[in-house]
Amino acid sequence: MKFKCLVLDHDDTVVNSTATIHYACFEKYLEEKKPHLVGKFDLDTFFLKNFEPGVLEFFANDVGLTEKEMEEEEDYWRDFVKNHIPSVYPGMKEIMERFVAEGGILAVASHSLSCYIERDYKANALPAPAVIYGWEMPKEKRKPAPFPMQDLCARFGLKPEQILMVDDLKPGFDMARAAGVPFAAAGWAHSIERISSFMRRHCDYYLESTDALSALLFGA
Repeated sequence: MKFKCLVLDHDDTVVNSTATIHYACFEKYLEEKKPHLVGKFDLDTFFLKNFEPGVLEFFANDVGLTEKEMEEEEDYWRDFVKNHIPSVYPGMKEIMERFVAEGGILAVASHSLSCYIERDYKANALPAPAVIYGWEMPKEKRKPAPFPMQDLCARFGLKPEQILMVDDLKPGFDMARAAGVPFAAAGWAHSIERISSFMRRHCDYYLESTDALSALLFGA
C-alpha cells in the first residue's frame, strides 16, 4: 500500500456528526444558557469557526463564554453526545476494513472524546483503531499539536511520509504539516467554499468522496 498508517479524524470524516449532533447540541445550549444568541450562528458559520480559528477560540471570542462557562459547556456537550450515536459515511467502513486486512495501522486523531469514538466504532461495527488521540489529551499534545503524528512514528517505527492524515478541517492540516505528514482533505462532509478553496490550494490531496480515498489508498 502507498501508506502504512491511516490517521482519521472522527467528526465529518468517518461519521456525519457536526450537523446532526454537535451543532444541534450547540443550538440547544444557546437556547438554555444564551437565548440572546439564538439564530446568530448558522451551521456553515459553525463549520467555519471550527475550521479556523478552532472551537475553543470560537466559544471564547464569538460566543463570549468565560472560562467557567467553557467548562460548563463542555460538560453539557459530553452529556449530549453520550446519548447520540452518529452514522458512518458510505464507503468508510469498507475502506477501513480493507486497510487493516492488508496490514495497515489505523489510528484516530480527533477533537471528540476517545470513549465516544470507541463507542461509535463499536456501534457501527468499524475496525478498532490501534491508537486514539482524543480531546481528553493535554492541550499541548492534542491536535493541532504534532504530538499524535510524532508518537505514531516512535510507537510503530514509521517515517512521516508513511502516514496519511485525513481530516475535513484545518486543525488536522496544521498538525500534519507540523509533523511533515501527507494530508488529505475529506471533502464529503460539507461544501463550504472558503474551506474547500483553502484545502484545494494547500493540501496534498483533496478528496471529494470516500471513493476517492479508496482510490488513493489502494489504487484505481
